Amino acid sequence: MDKQQIFSLLKQGNVTKISIAYFISFFGTAMAPIAMAFGVLELTGSTKDSAIVIAAPITGSIIIMLLGAAIADRTSRKAMIVVADIIAMLAQLIIACLFIFELANIVNLTILMLINGVAFGLHAPAAMGLIPQLVKKKDLQGTNAIVGIARSSAMILGAAAGGILVATFGAGMTLLIDAGTFALATFLVISLRPSKQIKSQGESIIQELKLGWKEFISRKWLWVIVVQFCFIVASVEAVYGLIGPAVARDQMGGAADWGLIAAAIGVGTIVGGIASFYMRFTHPLKVATLTSFSFSFISLALIMPLPLHWIMLAAFLGGIGWEMFSILWTTTLHQAIPSHMLSRVSAYDHIGSIGLAPLGIVVAGFLYESLGFQIVLILCALTVIIPTVWVYCVREVREFEIANLETEESPEVPSAQPTN
Repeated sequence: MDKQQIFSLLKQGNVTKISIAYFISFFGTAMAPIAMAFGVLELTGSTKDSAIVIAAPITGSIIIMLLGAAIADRTSRKAMIVVADIIAMLAQLIIACLFIFELANIVNLTILMLINGVAFGLHAPAAMGLIPQLVKKKDLQGTNAIVGIARSSAMILGAAAGGILVATFGAGMTLLIDAGTFALATFLVISLRPSKQIKSQGESIIQELKLGWKEFISRKWLWVIVVQFCFIVASVEAVYGLIGPAVARDQMGGAADWGLIAAAIGVGTIVGGIASFYMRFTHPLKVATLTSFSFSFISLALIMPLPLHWIMLAAFLGGIGWEMFSILWTTTLHQAIPSHMLSRVSAYDHIGSIGLAPLGIVVAGFLYESLGFQIVLILCALTVIIPTVWVYCVREVREFEIANLETEESPEVPSAQPTN
């Protein structure tokens, strides 16, 4: 994709609006994990107790995501995103007030983080299905790359700002800003004009979920990578959400250092997004699998831990790999999965990928206090590397390709009438 094509996409109102919405939302989202991790660690002083709160939103996502996906396919994906963002905004606003007025405890934070997870469970499958309604199929990878760069830019600024804000003003004020970003992003999503959504009708939600499962399980390349990410996400969430901040608190310079590391991830994701503009691969999932090895780099760098600049380099490389995987994977799903099934299939993808994450976070929290951070980080790195080697050995993944889709239009483009 050349510069002219990039500017052509940016001239489309939907692409510009969704990119700005992602930027605003992820600016706050980048601050939130830093605020929650250090806020809860300061509140409890224990990684074991903190693990319960940090794992709660993922548990909430798992509980609601399949139902949310089925509803999104039957009703309106755009409306589902708006509802989810409003729920997340209110939950973050309450959490911020609890920290500010020193009313936070493990119970109320866990409940509110569960609600946050429910919001994500409603948002994620709807968002996956909405993108193909905004552009033609031939523009999907370019659009995903633009949205990815907006997200990555926000992650850099948000992570750096989050580290400084938490160190200076505390978790409460940082989360208050995050709540405000949800409000701004919601207004932009409301202004989107997607093409007419092909809705599932005439069948029960249970039957539709069964059809989604049949679509999901029929593609070996799809379910084996989801199994891989069930372990990878458990490792990544444990390191980024709990163990990394705990190591930064105990062995490094605290929230400010972890903010710089998180910002380095964001810089890497921008580079990965820009690279994805210009790269086309005959076997995209083979490349995506190879990028997965980079997700172990931060765990390996924190074992010693290495000097801050080396950890930031590991984070930078991990960010490149993460964004390239994300764009290749998302574009593959957009192109290979029928559009009317996309939210349901992506829900199975999300649920499978995050299924072990709550357990991973809780176990990591307990092992941190019983065995020490180095053993935990070695285990986290192996939890990334071993499943990735296994997936690379699967022929359907290495040889997967999508041909002759560049000239096809999205199946949901025919009607120019917007849906809510």
